Amino acid sequence: MSENVLLNLDSEPRFDAISATDIEPAMTEAMNQANAAITALKAESGVNWNNTVEALTNITERVGRIWGVVAHLNSVADTPELRAAYNALMPKVSEFFTAISQDIALYERFKSIKAGAEYAQLSAAQQTKLNHDLRDFVLSGAELPAQEQAEFAALQAEGAQLSAAFSQNVLDATDAFALYFANGEALVGKENASSHSSTAADFAHDSEISGLTEEALAMFAAAAEAEGKTGYKIGLQMPHYLAVMQYAHNRELRRQLYHAYSTRASELGEAKWDNTANINRILQIAAREAQLLGFQNYAELSLATKMADTPQQVLAFLQDLASRAKPFAEKDLAEVKAFAHEQLGLDDLQPWDITYASEKLRQAKYAFSQIEVKKYFPADRVLAGLFAQIDKLYGVHFIEKQVPVWHPDVRYYELEQGGAIIGGVYMDLYARAGKRGGAWMNDYRGRRRFTTGNHAGQLQTPIAYLVCNFTPPVAGNIARLSHDEILTLFHETGHGLHHLLTQVDELGVSGINGVEWDAVEMPSQFMENFVWEYDVLAGMSSHQDTGAPLPKELYDKMLAAKNFQTGLFMLRQMEFAQFDMEIYSHPGCDWQQTLQEVRRRVAVMPQPDFNRFAHSFSHIFAGGYSAGYYSYSWAEVLSADIYAAFEEEADATTTGKRFWREVLAVGGSRPAMASFKAFRGREPQIDALLRHCGFNM
Repeated sequence: MSENVLLNLDSEPRFDAISATDIEPAMTEAMNQANAAITALKAESGVNWNNTVEALTNITERVGRIWGVVAHLNSVADTPELRAAYNALMPKVSEFFTAISQDIALYERFKSIKAGAEYAQLSAAQQTKLNHDLRDFVLSGAELPAQEQAEFAALQAEGAQLSAAFSQNVLDATDAFALYFANGEALVGKENASSHSSTAADFAHDSEISGLTEEALAMFAAAAEAEGKTGYKIGLQMPHYLAVMQYAHNRELRRQLYHAYSTRASELGEAKWDNTANINRILQIAAREAQLLGFQNYAELSLATKMADTPQQVLAFLQDLASRAKPFAEKDLAEVKAFAHEQLGLDDLQPWDITYASEKLRQAKYAFSQIEVKKYFPADRVLAGLFAQIDKLYGVHFIEKQVPVWHPDVRYYELEQGGAIIGGVYMDLYARAGKRGGAWMNDYRGRRRFTTGNHAGQLQTPIAYLVCNFTPPVAGNIARLSHDEILTLFHETGHGLHHLLTQVDELGVSGINGVEWDAVEMPSQFMENFVWEYDVLAGMSSHQDTGAPLPKELYDKMLAAKNFQTGLFMLRQMEFAQFDMEIYSHPGCDWQQTLQEVRRRVAVMPQPDFNRFAHSFSHIFAGGYSAGYYSYSWAEVLSADIYAAFEEEADATTTGKRFWREVLAVGGSRPAMASFKAFRGREPQIDALLRHCGFNM
């Protein structure tokens, strides 16, 4: 057992040595040891910070870190063996953590610290952590009668399993879809059983895949070659999907991919991947948990740990933004419809035509294409530019270090300042089979300073995972990023910096820990703004043929197009966020009908009856954003206002240091609104967001 890699995690885990067979024995041993330590903790005669709060942190951090590594691998390197081990252990892990959060003896010890003389001697961060812990005991059912406690624990365990099943169904349905082409002409393969049955006759154009970029064709050829086939394989991973939807002239091909993508994990596809029952039960569990804890609905329970006060307040905020965005969205749609009719011969614009027609309109209106832009941004140079911008703002350097990783594409960097290592980050940037879609940041460990034991006085530095799904390098070529991908990279790095640049020494409130969920997007969205500054873009650019930096003329065109179809994008976000808040605010509602009602109220572009968007909406059914998707727009008001300070002040370095000190450094040790006010000197205002979106015209 002592040789089990998961029981011997170091600063950088030996990811290349972890086996699925390590998981069950490691977690069982770790939880058994933790339970024994908790029993000893509760037997301590005196109660103080070190023998209660610090001791419990030591116990739970080890188990949480091991399980965090397993969960991370389940997201980025899925295999049948790893998934089976993960799913088998999830109920036991959920039971372990729920039992701690409901332990009345532990709860009483925490309460006695709050009521005792020691509380006044604790640091502000320690007091905040203790108050958060007391709140979380209550929200985990610590004050419930024994029978209801048991029910709550069972619901928590079942909910965790359902969320995992939801994500796995989306991943499997995504990976299972494939269209095969021989020599770019004849369809010779398979596709999702739910899709239209295709033959070569459906592709009666000169080329069934005409219009696709050379990079996309190389990507599709590499996908086919990986299966021992010649020709091209088109899947549903985001780089594949966007390449077709944006550039394929073949309307039927676009329709097929749209149909397959929008019906993933629904009753219109393979029954084994249908998420309908999972959604129904997830919502039932959420409603019952809220009821047990005395809330009217899960949305109220969700907001108990967020900045927003009530579901009504959130819905009013979303409706206000939707009303501001809708006239611009209607104008956006009318413009692309007219262009599609006049220039593309598309009289009946459908959802699978929007992305294609919009790209053609963008090229016509602003005289540039995303293909042209992408030629300027090799991935390595973009990373160097990102690191240079961080250095400029905060005086922090990224130094690559060779460590064990879970895939050859993964790179690891240490963050250095003044000769000291202050953190580390794994970057896993490219899409591949077996990797969950989307982009996210998660942490391997957080910052803390030990106060007891052999490590007393030592500082543990934070380490993060930064995961994206960019178009991978193929055929010996280097990877090049689109401007949208660069935005995503800066966004996720903003999350990473929030975690890595903390200067709080209490684990529960350092970095992103303890930050209200509707504020966690603030630092990430703030970082996106720099991708619209010419000096930043020029510094990370190098044309694939000439090596020249991004021309100012092309940048000016990009900037002119910055708010291209912002109205449509904002309204789509309002649709997602209102749907989320509505279904978690009304227990027992028909969620599919609710989605249609929200669309009728908010959307300007009707969706086809077969669209099953909710079945793959992992954010709110498996990603922690339940009754919290509004956070993106809520935090965008804050982040736009924060960036406005950089626009107003001449010295970005001075302003950056202040932002670090007042926002990033304090993490969750004080309310996010207090941090915002400390930086900005006032309440947030919506004006900057409206200006950045072009809605103040």
